[in-house]
Amino acid sequence: MFALVSQHIPPRPFLKWAGGKAQLIQQYQSHFPQRYKTYYEPFLGGGAIFFHLSPTQAMLTDINPELVNVYRCVKESVEAVIARLEVHHRSHNPDYYYEMRSTPGKTQVEKAARFIYLNKTCFNGLYRENSKGEFNVPIGRYKSPRICNPDLLYAVSQTLKHTEIQVASFDAVLNYATDPQDFVYFDPPYHPISLTSSFTGYSRYSFHAQDQIRLRDTFAELAQRGVQVMLSNSDCEFVRDLYQDFNIYTISASRAINSNAQKRGKISEVLVTSY
Repeated sequence: MFALVSQHIPPRPFLKWAGGKAQLIQQYQSHFPQRYKTYYEPFLGGGAIFFHLSPTQAMLTDINPELVNVYRCVKESVEAVIARLEVHHRSHNPDYYYEMRSTPGKTQVEKAARFIYLNKTCFNGLYRENSKGEFNVPIGRYKSPRICNPDLLYAVSQTLKHTEIQVASFDAVLNYATDPQDFVYFDPPYHPISLTSSFTGYSRYSFHAQDQIRLRDTFAELAQRGVQVMLSNSDCEFVRDLYQDFNIYTISASRAINSNAQKRGKISEVLVTSY
């Protein structure tokens, strides 16, 4: 059994996620709205900003139903998820990994625990799907991967208790965020900064230039309503042109996922606000 430590820990991302914002929060801190009532995050991913802010009222959405199921199960059935992760922990080896990778779970809890298990043991914590929506990342080189952190999952579950979690496209936020007291944070797949970095998604839901334009239009519509809107994206001429009517700040970030280790390092990103 996993040992449960009797302590209160702050919620934080429980999944590894490409482009996660945990390391950038200090730079973002001064740009968050001072006051807001309802928080919306339409590209959920690892949820670093949500967990940092821990709002009392929030709606979290993502187009990936497998990811949304993980959050729902951790919110509603955390003990069952932990119990299933314990099985994965005891059984983990290369053969078991590839068996799990090719075997979708039958119940929602099984699917959620499988997702977390693969996320914690795959190469670089990368989430990637083929065109059929099948997870296809090879096993990572970990001696003793931390497959389950019960205390963290309990903390996350408590933080999610009063949060609505749905499968939805990013522009569905237009149906909900209508008040100046609302705060929307967009963290979309980044626009490629060169022809050689044109990979814009880790799932079958690709994100292209026309989607970036549709996202800008959504951002602008929310801003026109008086909603407080923040967005992260790559630092390139295309993105700066799209958001030239708003406040643009330069953020220093680290590129953690690249097949060439020499190309990992500091890069600049942009943070855009409507206020």
